[in-house]
Amino acid sequence: PQGSQEAKAVVNAFLKRSMPKMKDDAIQDILTRKAVVLEHYYKKKTKQKRKKTKGFTAKQRREMRLFEIEPEQQRYAIFLPLHELWKQYIRDLCHGLKPDAQPHMVQSKLLKADLHGAIVTVTKSKCPSYVGITGIILQEFKHVFKIITKEDKLKVVPKLNNVFSLEIDGFISYIYGSKFQLRASERSAKKFKLKGTIDL
Repeated sequence: PQGSQEAKAVVNAFLKRSMPKMKDDAIQDILTRKAVVLEHYYKKKTKQKRKKTKGFTAKQRREMRLFEIEPEQQRYAIFLPLHELWKQYIRDLCHGLKPDAQPHMVQSKLLKADLHGAIVTVTKSKCPSYVGITGIILQEFKHVFKIITKEDKLKVVPKLNNVFSLEIDGFISYIYGSKFQLRASERSAKKFKLKGTIDL
């Protein structure tokens, strides 16, 4: 059995651990009342900040040549299966492209559709050298289309001042590039207004 001094020391040490914010005088004052309410203090856990995964910058993408198509891959025949997939995608988007489908409905769907894989033709242009270029769209940027022609030539055609036509299952749609200067992801959310006449 412990002596009174040892017991007192144990109790004092225990109370100090249990009530770290209280001074010794206050603890002794509580002891004289013969009733002690012990408090439990939680240690605050420091939250670890999650590191956000940063993507590549535009400069890094250019240096890594992520969006460049290698010369040996610039062949029209390679991308014909992509065109077949695009046609099926448009048919599903327009609910089958039936003969009784309304042209303005098809046009509104095509304006918001992904055009990668579509065969387009430059029908009008302020620059005569662009007129007649036909091919599959490989890449669409905000201001240009990258098109692969049947001659296996990769053409970069600006949207500005050019009119493009695309045909699928008998429906011919015209795209005025000057009003189409958006990224593919931005077009899906944009509301296009129908206008009677549009200048190049």
